[in-house]
Amino acid sequence: MALPADPMIRQLVQQAQRAQMGRRALLAGAGAGAAALALAACSTGSAARPTAATDKSASEKTLRWDNWALYIDVDDAGNYPTLEAFTAETGIKVNYTEAVDDNNTYYGKVKDQLALGKDIGADTVCLTDWMVGRLARFGYLQELDHANIPNLANLLPNLKDVDFDPGRELSVPWQGGFAGICWNKEKFPDGITSVEQLWSTPELKGRVGVLSEMRDTMGLIMLDAGVDISGDWGDDDFTAAIEVLKKQVSDGQVRNIKGNSYKEDLVNGDSLAAIVWSGDIVQLNAENGDKWGFVVPDKGGTIWNDNFVVPIGSAHKANAEALINYYYDPAVAAEVAAYVNFITPVAGAKEAAMEIDPELADNPLIFPDDATLAKAKVFRTLTGAEEQTYGAEFQSILLGA
Repeated sequence: MALPADPMIRQLVQQAQRAQMGRRALLAGAGAGAAALALAACSTGSAARPTAATDKSASEKTLRWDNWALYIDVDDAGNYPTLEAFTAETGIKVNYTEAVDDNNTYYGKVKDQLALGKDIGADTVCLTDWMVGRLARFGYLQELDHANIPNLANLLPNLKDVDFDPGRELSVPWQGGFAGICWNKEKFPDGITSVEQLWSTPELKGRVGVLSEMRDTMGLIMLDAGVDISGDWGDDDFTAAIEVLKKQVSDGQVRNIKGNSYKEDLVNGDSLAAIVWSGDIVQLNAENGDKWGFVVPDKGGTIWNDNFVVPIGSAHKANAEALINYYYDPAVAAEVAAYVNFITPVAGAKEAAMEIDPELADNPLIFPDDATLAKAKVFRTLTGAEEQTYGAEFQSILLGA
């Protein structure tokens, strides 16, 4: 994928590594549970930092990888072709698990083991930028040996140096994507392409879905109001956006606030338009016919990334580094992109994708062009106090929806 020519757009994409909640946040663990996790996270910073486990990769050719759902290539038999090829090439057997449903709920399951430097049951896991930043602050991640990842030279330059992990010492991007708006093209052939239309279209009353992901849903609402979510905004801007969402829920315009399961509502027709994640809509169209349109609104959508990390208690760091190196081969990255339909961070993957499917390579949601990137914004990094306050306000709407 060619880097954007405009330096401002390059800067925008670089910002996409900053704090951003997970793209598949589920309602499980929300409300008081999420607030408790945030408080617990703030309190662990003063504890002694754990020590990395001894690496047994040379004698134990195994690897456990926790990831999000629908986030790797799968064949009709339920096998993972690229993982099978990795095992054939390296001899490392991978136990792949769709164990991440949300950054906070995943953290809640493993934070006690992390604090003690214990094995969490995964040698590598893919988590979103803001959570990687948290784990890095607490000393819960192992430093990567770049000598074991020569293909890291294929990491797009604009992703190599990020504020939460300078020099990529602790993390490497897996996939990224946008949050924007989708609509049922059969019902709305002219499109529903702005947040304002979600609220003002009478035919959408009770048929609008929004994400239970605060930064994506609130980000689009704030952008629609003219707020630069990557810039200098404050409590008044967030409160105004919260009031907009609260009104749309209480008036019945919004039908549901969901994470991954929002896709089911699109398929069964309960939702006719929604705030969604880009790659999911590409997948839904491939599975169900070309039924949904997707757009990053002219007033802006959000952009985010999920990243490989090696937890402090993993005893197979070198095996994880071999896995990362494998997925940074452009041909392998293109194969994954052809299935997951999210943004690949690997330079040369677009050219490799041309060999698989030229239409795939031309998809701006997988290989973004300057015009698409120009409309994407990063929800700025929140302070600890802001994260607790804003999160509680948003969760109160979720629990009352």
